[in-house]
Amino acid sequence: MAVCFDVRQRLLYDSCGHTDQLWGQDGPTNKSELRWILVTCCELGMLDRNMLFYREKLLSPTQLKRLGEHKYSYSSSSLLDPFLQPYWNWLVSKVPPWLAPNLITVVGLIINILTTLILVWFSPDARGEAPRWACLICALGLFVYQSLDAIDGKQARLTGTSTPLGELFDHGCDSISTACVAVQLGHYPAWMFFQCFCAMTLFYCAHWQTYVSGTLKFSKIDVTEAQFTIIFIHLVSAIFGPSVWMTKLPGLMVEVKLVPISIAVMMTLLLAYSNISIIVQGGVGKNGSTVAGTSVLSPIIPFSMVVVPAFIIYRKSVEHVYENHPVLYILAFGMVAAKVTNRLVVAHMSKSELEYLDSSLIGPAMLFLNQYFNFFIQEYIVLWLCLVRLLSATLNKHNYWYF
Repeated sequence: MAVCFDVRQRLLYDSCGHTDQLWGQDGPTNKSELRWILVTCCELGMLDRNMLFYREKLLSPTQLKRLGEHKYSYSSSSLLDPFLQPYWNWLVSKVPPWLAPNLITVVGLIINILTTLILVWFSPDARGEAPRWACLICALGLFVYQSLDAIDGKQARLTGTSTPLGELFDHGCDSISTACVAVQLGHYPAWMFFQCFCAMTLFYCAHWQTYVSGTLKFSKIDVTEAQFTIIFIHLVSAIFGPSVWMTKLPGLMVEVKLVPISIAVMMTLLLAYSNISIIVQGGVGKNGSTVAGTSVLSPIIPFSMVVVPAFIIYRKSVEHVYENHPVLYILAFGMVAAKVTNRLVVAHMSKSELEYLDSSLIGPAMLFLNQYFNFFIQEYIVLWLCLVRLLSATLNKHNYWYF
């Protein structure tokens, strides 16, 4: 945070005499625009105080220029969005014009995190039954987050404050919230593992196809429909109690929980098919490549470094680290997936090659090697070390409101 503050101070109070070095003589020289781009990279850990500003040059001047020139492009055929637009338009009309769009996103994220922590407090092992009011708060928290997430872009356009930073920050908060929502549904550890990594995979695939096609595309059943399905599940738990999902369906002798599980499986398959079909059709780059001119299959590599170790550690752990600490496990790997997804978003926005390696992957590697070589360190302790490191990095990279 100190490094980012140092860069901010120089950007705010210096004369920006290094503009030509970063953008080139023909590049844009708008100080405000340059400031936003540099702060974006600072928050991603791509800038440092040495070198104006680089110790490790992860983004070239050309990539920084492309990041500044990026224009948000999306298309949507969502079933619910047309019905919710009047509500969102009414809601954004009540927001004061001085309120920053990123602050709206932050408030929604904080609410989602707090409601998740309440549920974790009452059921830290994802086995205990949380009180009904906790389920109601989770439903309310997710609805508030969904509403605020929908209007932050509208607020940016109304106030003329749309920036590449806003899009990146929005998607970054979405990736963190995906992990929180997964934990909220963790009444059953095995189901939570499946649901969490399905959610992470679908979120990653959505940005993968964006990296390929150049446009973020929402299908008829997509994120809005998934969010309201989860809200409905929380409301049912709040009204009838979480134990209602253990009730046997008359005549079928199967538990009620199989209904939302089946719906989730169908939605997962539908969304996966939608994203994969776009990817295999080829990209907008040369010879059907991505926006960066790379292989359309290249993004599978970094995400595999998250999912594969997570599954192997889950299945092979002698200490049953996931079964005993499912919430901790999901949060740790959820933060890793969020960081890797943010890398993909940056690659798309800067039209650059996706970096395969990231410091967040050290956590899964530590767990995997500790298990493989049977080290004396308990997996539970290693898992905590991974989570603390990831949370520290994530909070540092999302402190935009200090700017």
